[in-house]
Amino acid sequence: MARGVERHDDADVVVVGAGPAGATAAYWLATAGLDVLVLEKTAFPRDKVCGDGLTPRAVRELVAMGVPLRPEDGWIRNKGLRVYGGGHRLEIPWPRTESFPDFGLARPRRDFDAALAAHARAAGAKILERTQVTGPLVHERTGRVVGVTARPVDDAGRRAGDEVTYRAPVVIAADGVSARLALALGIEKDPRRPMGVAVRTYFRTPMHDDEWMESHLELWDGEPNRSNLLPGYGWIFPLGDGTANVGLGSVSSTATATKVDYRELLHRWLAGTPAHWGFTPEGQVGPVRGAALPMAFNRKPLYSRGVLLVGDAGGMVSPFNGEGIAYAMQAARRAAEIVVQAHARRTPAARDAVLATYPRVMADELGGYFQLGRVFVRLIEQPAIMRLCTRYGLPRPALMRLVMKLLSDVYEPRGGQASDRLIATLARIAPAA
Repeated sequence: MARGVERHDDADVVVVGAGPAGATAAYWLATAGLDVLVLEKTAFPRDKVCGDGLTPRAVRELVAMGVPLRPEDGWIRNKGLRVYGGGHRLEIPWPRTESFPDFGLARPRRDFDAALAAHARAAGAKILERTQVTGPLVHERTGRVVGVTARPVDDAGRRAGDEVTYRAPVVIAADGVSARLALALGIEKDPRRPMGVAVRTYFRTPMHDDEWMESHLELWDGEPNRSNLLPGYGWIFPLGDGTANVGLGSVSSTATATKVDYRELLHRWLAGTPAHWGFTPEGQVGPVRGAALPMAFNRKPLYSRGVLLVGDAGGMVSPFNGEGIAYAMQAARRAAEIVVQAHARRTPAARDAVLATYPRVMADELGGYFQLGRVFVRLIEQPAIMRLCTRYGLPRPALMRLVMKLLSDVYEPRGGQASDRLIATLARIAPAA
């Protein structure tokens, strides 16, 4: 039993969910010497709806954790984005900065999540698979969360045993879009925040080892007049294993449901993808699957009564590009640092004062950028503006390099080129989201 774990506690920290957010938090907590217990409702390997592409911001987190990134480990590197729109085609390399690597990565979530969980285990975290958390354990007198209740489940998610209680002085909720732990505490999502929708599938393709990820900026809802240009993009992310992840995402400035049939939209868009990718019905691997993308801190507070929200549970998806993994890992690292510092305090009040800094830390790091993203979404929701951006922006490489830095959140936060300073200033003066 680790130092500081009370006799009635099962761990220093319980982490709910072993996706990128949960596994990253568990790794950093275990590395710092804390006793960490992760409860994951499924068993690895398991699939998740995602584009499978990682920006340099996400790669930076992997490098910091010491995750092996060799091709033989299943990773494929990419140079940047090949962008199509308005009749133009442009290859934009990832920015060269001191703060970020100059390459992205791709790997199917089925393998990626399993690798991160294994990395956390190797650091000393205990991960219980097929263990579904059913709710928070709340102290009757203080109202503070002092653990969770959970039950074992089978591969189909059916109950497979009696309910169990796991106690810990701190709980990290990394339970994804469903955010069931947050909901149980009355922490609702903000419908005024942006919400995205993504659908994807896989195809066998001769271009599986292409060095560029592709982004197609024109998604038309409606044929044949193609009158409605949606705010979003289609993607093709080579995976180096004979396949590519192919999908599209769209975003709304609020959580209001749309009437767009995204699966049908994907089929129509696929018909217009470049022929050299070879996307044929016979080459499709697996079904089309979809997921919601909660954006811009759409669930607050990020800390309440002993529970920290990390990743999709706290709405940590970028409104600019739908990226979630990088921010989930960044927030998990910060959450772990704060929990470690809180663990060293001598009194409950002192520990809680440290934990309560988590929302401010995340607002300082991401709040201004997410606020810019909300403005961006409101602009591109207007088809005329989206059409102007694709038609007149893509032919200007210098402008597109700045846009690449902005949309990928890969810029030098201090110093750097003029474009870096501009983005940093805008993010700094924007009110925290």
